[in-house]
Amino acid sequence: MQNMKHNFIIILIANFIVAASATMIMPFLSLYIDTLGNFSDSYVQTWAGLIFAATFISALLMSPIWGRIADKYGYKPIMIINCFGIAASIFLMGYVQNVEQFFILRLAMGIVTGFIPTSMAFISKHTRKEVAGKTLGTLQMGSVGGTLFGPVIGGIMADSFGFKYTFIITAISITIAAIIIIIGIHEPTIIRKMKNSIYSRKNVIWAIFHHRLILNVMLVTTLIQIGNFSIQPLLSLYVSELSRTQEVAMLAGVTFSAAGLGNILFARFWGKLSDHHGYEKVLSFLLILAVVFIIPQAFVTELWQLILLRFMFGIVSGGLIPITTALIRREAPIEVQGEIMGYNQSFRFLGNILGPVLGGIVASFGGIHSVFYTTGLLFLIAFTVMYFLRKLPKQYMDELLKNHT
Repeated sequence: MQNMKHNFIIILIANFIVAASATMIMPFLSLYIDTLGNFSDSYVQTWAGLIFAATFISALLMSPIWGRIADKYGYKPIMIINCFGIAASIFLMGYVQNVEQFFILRLAMGIVTGFIPTSMAFISKHTRKEVAGKTLGTLQMGSVGGTLFGPVIGGIMADSFGFKYTFIITAISITIAAIIIIIGIHEPTIIRKMKNSIYSRKNVIWAIFHHRLILNVMLVTTLIQIGNFSIQPLLSLYVSELSRTQEVAMLAGVTFSAAGLGNILFARFWGKLSDHHGYEKVLSFLLILAVVFIIPQAFVTELWQLILLRFMFGIVSGGLIPITTALIRREAPIEVQGEIMGYNQSFRFLGNILGPVLGGIVASFGGIHSVFYTTGLLFLIAFTVMYFLRKLPKQYMDELLKNHT
């Protein structure tokens, strides 16, 4: 028990470092592309979108594979590989000669971008089911905190040291996270089992698609991520519409951070509440609240109103991912928990990719305001899915796996 508390603190710190480091380059992504040649604005914008999405595309494909390897060999080695892989990719980004090389390195980074989901699966696996929501909610504070402060730190470093040294410093910080994991994490010995057709990849995928709750929670996870990411690329444009000052970048940062702050403050609370009152019930409640706080963002006339609503939305969204993860943890057999968590993470990455694309398409047809209506509709669909799921008879994943072999 003491070991797991120690592991949890180490993972929380490492999650903050990795999340902060991975997002440090976001503020100057377009600016860095511009230094690689004499490009038009449209060329830079197109490549910025592709390079941003590249990491999520390869991560989507790799997440279940890392999960399966973790189930077999342990989570600690995978977290170490992920850290060193991300560090190497970011270090080399400081030395690219053209946009294509930058794109390839972002793809390569996605292959090893499994640290945070792997760490969540590791903590989840060794956490009692009764407190899984609270524990995962608390753990999310580390990654959300890193995502919140990473872009700010990265922007300051880029202005102070230049792009190249920012990449180098970022790579060093992730290497430090790897060393912390090597020294600080104590993982129980994995008992290797004989090959079992019950837990083959093919059988696990079949069972996921026939387990109503797991499959639909994964789909809800995608809808949540689409909703979270659809407005992000457009937020600075919306802020510029509402603000009359020249400091649009700074104000956009404050608006973006408002949701993250709400997320950090309440993630643990929602997790604890769901442990006591049921994951499905609290998740459904939060999805409805998300709709309540998203739609009014389309009608704001002042920036402070948007910031307040983003903060309220952040409070609500802080519980969504930890609760969906806790639900998967509750239903997934311990032998394949990492792999099933990996598939869940793939659904999250799918949402990360589709969100900005959907937001851009919707905004081009109906304006930025229409993105909030669309996002509200997605959360309403997610609520409807959860509402009907609660009425269906319970299924057991172990039974599905055994009966299909």
